[in-house]
Amino acid sequence: MRPYLLLGLALWAGICRGAAPAQFASGPNRVALIELFTSEGCSSCPPMERWLATLRDEPGLWRDFVPVAFHVDYWNRLGWPDRFSTREFTQREYDYAAAWASPSVYTPCVVRDGAEWTGSRSLAPSGPATGKLTVAYDGTTLQVGFSPAVPSAGDRFEIHAVILGGGITSPVSAGENRGETLHYEFIALKMAHAPLGRELALPVPIVSGVTRHALAVWVTRPGQLTPVQATGGWLD
Repeated sequence: MRPYLLLGLALWAGICRGAAPAQFASGPNRVALIELFTSEGCSSCPPMERWLATLRDEPGLWRDFVPVAFHVDYWNRLGWPDRFSTREFTQREYDYAAAWASPSVYTPCVVRDGAEWTGSRSLAPSGPATGKLTVAYDGTTLQVGFSPAVPSAGDRFEIHAVILGGGITSPVSAGENRGETLHYEFIALKMAHAPLGRELALPVPIVSGVTRHALAVWVTRPGQLTPVQATGGWLD
């Protein structure tokens, strides 16, 4: 067993002896990570936001796929500053564009497992076994373990975790969506990264209008965008 797996199991056992944390786990087969890059300032985005919100009622949520909406900030210059947008989320889309050798970014942009997703919106699982991802979250920190389906010498992974907000209603009074009242699920509120085997600090942020929270977690190879495995679930 690899050293980082031993550490992950030890951390997992330790947290389970304290106050009961929220616990999530993937199966061995690859769970799809679905990312939407969007903005309150983009008139083409609300239909895709509505589609993403419908995933809340899909039976495969968290088991077959994990959805995340990243609000970008490059539309803010048009008169409506999107309060959910961050430069970090915008940079993530630019990193994808660079990986795809694309000359530009756009919204709404949907990404599935690190690839631009422009075809059928099938929510089927992403494929064969990649390994089991386990997460324990106490509201402040995460303990994450990952057991690759085919371990090899020198395996290293990075953790990526996002606190998601849902049940959000947002009236827009300027920009391309002026006069619209937008409704959201799975909005990324805060994101953090760490090498696998290290405790990851990610307290739930206080954001007005958020009525429920969820957690999305995935692992990648170091320096890569494509997820190896993902999991998540509701926190309240």
